[in-house]
Amino acid sequence: MPDFAFEDKYADLVVGIDEAGRGPWAGPVIAGAVVFLNRNENKELLLNLNDSKKLSAKKRDKLYSLLKEEQAKGNISIGIGEATSQEIDDLNILQATFLAMKRAYQNLDVKPKHALIDGNQIPKNFPCSAQCIVKGDALSMSISAASIVAKVYRDNLMQNLAEEYPFYGFEKNAGYGTKLHIDGLKKCGICPEHRKSYKPIQNFLK
Repeated sequence: MPDFAFEDKYADLVVGIDEAGRGPWAGPVIAGAVVFLNRNENKELLLNLNDSKKLSAKKRDKLYSLLKEEQAKGNISIGIGEATSQEIDDLNILQATFLAMKRAYQNLDVKPKHALIDGNQIPKNFPCSAQCIVKGDALSMSISAASIVAKVYRDNLMQNLAEEYPFYGFEKNAGYGTKLHIDGLKKCGICPEHRKSYKPIQNFLK
């Protein structure tokens, strides 16, 4: 379970950063950035935070709501960063992810001096000092919270896109290459949200 051990190595504020949506064939990649401004947050939140992939959708939604409540109380700062499917095609998914992470940091209403970033690479020219942590979403409270923010925000966004492009099952698959998604591609072709640089989508373009 995550704790504040990594955050406690720093005397100043620390932001945790994680992304959602590197693998899907459609939609943006989203980064979440979360700063715990004090340790007075909701106990239910602190006891249940974990890697978003290890949580049910219902539990993620509940924790997301608690995070937003703590933000409203001034206990937490949350930033969201997005890189579009077009930017993914233009830059490649790794660089687009880094761009989303920088945007998430820039969208915080505080600017911590240190960042804990999930994974094994630090974006170049990141706006503050940064440490990457492999499987950080299961180790650091801030990264864990950021993983939930990014995942739930992106899932909600894909549900909205499903209303605009109802042929691919985005509300169920979040843009991943499920049978429903493939059937939609066979029937209707691609939409503007598809990542044309991804091989499965290139195959449909042929």
